[in-house]
Amino acid sequence: MASHMEQHLLGILAGIIGFLAFVPYILDTLNHKTKPDKATWIIWAVLGLIIAASYWSAGARDTAWTPIGYAIGIVAVAALSLKYGEEGWTTLDKACLIGAGVGLAVWAITSEPVFAFYLTTIIDAIGGIPTIIKAYKRPETESRAAWAMFLVANSLNLLAISEWSPVIALYPVYVFALSITMNILILRPKSGGSRTVRGRNK
Repeated sequence: MASHMEQHLLGILAGIIGFLAFVPYILDTLNHKTKPDKATWIIWAVLGLIIAASYWSAGARDTAWTPIGYAIGIVAVAALSLKYGEEGWTTLDKACLIGAGVGLAVWAITSEPVFAFYLTTIIDAIGGIPTIIKAYKRPETESRAAWAMFLVANSLNLLAISEWSPVIALYPVYVFALSITMNILILRPKSGGSRTVRGRNK
């Protein structure tokens, strides 16, 4: 079993790799290779800042570096998505934005920090739905290099967990599951001919 110092270093390494993963994602976006979904990244930007702050305040020092690194990168991608992201807003995008807004309203009025933490993680997962579906339909619109790095960072972050309580472990397990899902979707063999970047379902 890793010592506390080793877990702390793993947490920092996970945060660094997670932060650096946004470099290929941003470069691919600027080069029109990756087309981030606006709804996903706007929701993730808002929630990323909240989760990073709440995670730190909950005392998760060893695994807090990943959400902090993610929050910085997510805000940058969210800003770029407004210009370089998917065109228009699908019904799913709007539904997820509304759902996230309702969840945030509930979060704002609750006085229970643990419930609020669970709720923000659920809202964050809702925000990922448009991107997961996009990756399934058009995997070429996501950055393989970035998601591979996210998976490495999230795997290390799991190893950095020193206390497997629900509050501490929820976010690392969630982002690990998300990165696994995204890597499977964007790396799976194509079938039924080539996919195109255009042609979103409204």
